[in-house]
Amino acid sequence: MKSILLGTAALAITASVAFAGSHSVVRMGTEGAYPPYNFINDSGEVDGFERELGDELCARAELTCEWVTNEWDSIIPNLVSGNYDVIIAGMSITAERDEVIDFTQNYTQPDPSSYLALEGADVDFEGGVIAAQANTIEAAFIASSGATLVEFATPDETVAAVRNGEADAVLADDAYLRPIADENADLVLLDRQELIGGGVGMGLRESDTELKDKFNAAIQSMKDDGSLNALLAKWEIGPGF
Repeated sequence: MKSILLGTAALAITASVAFAGSHSVVRMGTEGAYPPYNFINDSGEVDGFERELGDELCARAELTCEWVTNEWDSIIPNLVSGNYDVIIAGMSITAERDEVIDFTQNYTQPDPSSYLALEGADVDFEGGVIAAQANTIEAAFIASSGATLVEFATPDETVAAVRNGEADAVLADDAYLRPIADENADLVLLDRQELIGGGVGMGLRESDTELKDKFNAAIQSMKDDGSLNALLAKWEIGPGF
């Protein structure tokens, strides 16, 4: 794993000056069911790449973080309703979502979406049955591809659909599917990938411009000092910046 560059500490001091101000509580909404981005660990706490990233961003922005979990299907409506202040949940930046909420700059590059199927399966990408988690960029892609889309509320259910014959394959982020393929001999990643979306960012209410500016500055500081690339490498998310 790539270690954080030596200049991180000095740049973090500079960042703390730039984000000077009183500490405020920010409620960070995540799904808690999409490793390695976010998941619930054995202690019942939010864990993963986005937990570590979110805590660091809040530290740099001098904000106090409280973590909240929410099912994916209602994660945007509950942000808009004020049940939390930020979505940090592996959410790709898309024009459709940007009409409802606002986004920070991306903190990951666009992650290839991969297909997972049973070993030896002959998958028809254009005419077959493909599973995806509901309200994801993968679901929208399949719906426009000519294949038959079957949607499920959680990513675990999409994989189960492949196993029980409800779907020929599942399309999801490569970072989510690859460990599943590595750990299960009956499941394989197919050769084909799709590049969808503009990378992952933090979602905020459109009125929260000051909070967006603080997180944008914190994300940029992590890009500049190499610490974001170190986290991406640690959690095997995808290419760095």
